[in-house]
Amino acid sequence: MGKALADAFREAASMYEEANNALGLDLRALCRDGPVNELERTANAQPAILATSIAALRAAQARGLLADDPILLGHSLGEFTALVAGGALAFADALRLVRQRGELMQAADASGGMAAVLGLDADAVAKAIDGTGIVVANDNAPGQVVITGPLVAMPKATEALKAAGAKRVIPLKVSGAFHSPAMRAVAPKLAEAIRATPFNELKYRVIANVDAEPHEHASDFVTLLEKQVHSPVQWVASVRRAAQEGATTFVEFGAGTVLTGLVKRILPDARTANVSDPATLEEALNLVR
Repeated sequence: MGKALADAFREAASMYEEANNALGLDLRALCRDGPVNELERTANAQPAILATSIAALRAAQARGLLADDPILLGHSLGEFTALVAGGALAFADALRLVRQRGELMQAADASGGMAAVLGLDADAVAKAIDGTGIVVANDNAPGQVVITGPLVAMPKATEALKAAGAKRVIPLKVSGAFHSPAMRAVAPKLAEAIRATPFNELKYRVIANVDAEPHEHASDFVTLLEKQVHSPVQWVASVRRAAQEGATTFVEFGAGTVLTGLVKRILPDARTANVSDPATLEEALNLVR
């Protein structure tokens, strides 16, 4: 992840250097060379994704890709990226915080899991799984919802969802029931880590996962980030709220195009781009010029 941008832009490479110093490990080598099983560990994946996203953002800023008054949002872990982009969190502090978040989530009860539900909206999913012990984790896009909860309860929930018209229910490769009540167990230690992290004033508004509302004060996220780990990600509502606030162009920073695809499903008329290498950066620049 991030190799092409780091090779092409000093601003991107410096983010990995700063990450290595902040964490005391060679995150740049892990992102470039793996091994994949180490990179996919929650405690490593979270700072790696954050570093790669900010590296992409810094490269884009170096080329002049910056709206006058952007509104920021990120999906789950990406909310920390949004707070770095908005000036609320220093990059090094955010890395250490998400590393600890990942360690806590990785150590949480492993008897839970998650699954993607295709073909039903969030309300229909919630109605179908009511009483099964499974809950909605992410309202990602119309017809794409993620559920979470105890693995033993997944078969009953899957049966109910298929009876309600779900096209597919796909188990996800995760180590726990993230964004579920099971994550309340990690909340006290996560809240302690968040409170110990310095927050600066936000330069730009950030829409929170928990309430899909724009926030102007970084202090709001001391509570919101703790709540987010055991609450559903309101991504559909967040993207729609960004549009209501005037956003017409959405640019995703970091490896992959998952969020770009979700935005297009939520807002078919929105202009979208992603920045993950020099070529996609040029495409994004052409889009916003």
